[in-house]
Amino acid sequence: MKELKIKTPTIIVIFGATGDLSRKKLLPALFDLHQKWVLPKKFKIIGFARTDLTNNQFKDLVAKVLREEKHRHLKSEELADFKKLAQKINKLNQRFKACPNRLLHLSVPPKYYSILEKNISNSGLGITCIGENEGWTRILVEKPFGRDVKTAKKFDNQLSQLFEEKQIFRIDHYLAKETLQNILTFRFSNTIFDPVWNNKYISKVEIKLFEEDDVGSRINFYEGIGALRDVGQNHMLQILAMIAMDNPRVVAAQAIREKRVEVLKSLVPMNKKTVVNSAIRGQYEGYKKEKGVPKNSKTETYFQIKTYLKSKRWQGVPFYLEAGKALNESKVEINIYFKKTDSCFECDDIHHHPRNTLSFRIQPDEGIDILFWIKKPGLDQKLVNKKLSFNYEEIGDSVHFPTAYEYLLFEAMRGDQMLFSSTEEVNLSWKYVMSILKYWQGQPLYIYKRGSSGPKHKIN
Repeated sequence: MKELKIKTPTIIVIFGATGDLSRKKLLPALFDLHQKWVLPKKFKIIGFARTDLTNNQFKDLVAKVLREEKHRHLKSEELADFKKLAQKINKLNQRFKACPNRLLHLSVPPKYYSILEKNISNSGLGITCIGENEGWTRILVEKPFGRDVKTAKKFDNQLSQLFEEKQIFRIDHYLAKETLQNILTFRFSNTIFDPVWNNKYISKVEIKLFEEDDVGSRINFYEGIGALRDVGQNHMLQILAMIAMDNPRVVAAQAIREKRVEVLKSLVPMNKKTVVNSAIRGQYEGYKKEKGVPKNSKTETYFQIKTYLKSKRWQGVPFYLEAGKALNESKVEINIYFKKTDSCFECDDIHHHPRNTLSFRIQPDEGIDILFWIKKPGLDQKLVNKKLSFNYEEIGDSVHFPTAYEYLLFEAMRGDQMLFSSTEEVNLSWKYVMSILKYWQGQPLYIYKRGSSGPKHKIN
């Protein structure tokens, strides 16, 4: 069982404390963890931002999410300010009469990572206390982890100069979503599913990440990056790894990460020939009219990929990854299609063979659906399909499910890296994605209408 209480004095430093991520995700998550009584008695949050705010102004800014705010606020990315931050932490050490844990969260755009890492190093913030029972130092880093294999490795090299791998927590918040976490429990705790989780019984797998919203205020980041880099390299390949991984036998971070790595290693890379029929890209109407977008922009806002794994379990089973913006609905789901029955028992059409499907709804209405077949009541012999569903909301309104960031912050403080991407996972994901990006620039960019299901052209 997990120890549901952090006991060692802990300091959390949020770099970019006035930004959207901090205000919308981190601060509310920390407040909820505080309300659940899992944070240590001696606990402080230090806000660090470029915005020039007084302590009281910053308190007013976050008052809606932290009722009794006790933050200290620093500004800019100057080394002198990092040294002031180190001095404040040293004073807290004296007050705690111990060397507390330090959790450093980089809630800033990736372009600031390099200067932050250098200043953390030169100011002494990254130094771990030495001595028995002294506190740890860990760093949380938000995606994107580079924009290709080369920049991802450069990013990791910079981090490794400051921290050991066990101290680095790379955030992909989809790994912390409740339904996605439940996939492993669902598979390995129910004998009716794990034995049929292979190419003998499964015909295909779909992973969908649809958004009704367009690029919006993210245009400065999005242009030149595109949907595949934005959500394909991280969220969708991590979901694929969770679906396809073998049983780790133990609920331990290292074992589970190793199994995810095995899946990513087995991805069959694209080449000039296969990318034609296995990868398409699209762009919604009006994207080029967005402020800051070149008139000749080739940035995709939609993609669909058909990929395979070179493993004994999944040989021949296609995995379809589909994601896009400005679509007709917002949802994230996984659909497992089982093969048709060998015989057609009580079918009203000799060409119709029933098949079962299993769906994991990641958002918005989290749950699990199983489609199965029964005889329709009555004198005739007809089949009808029915759905067996589990919805998280049905557990009860009194149950508050932790948000993804509650999970991530809590597990980072516990030191459990199961919900975080490893260096190897990041590099393997980029290696696969680059095999697509290398060849599909010469392929058509299909324009689709806002509010549609994407380009009319789809992969079979």
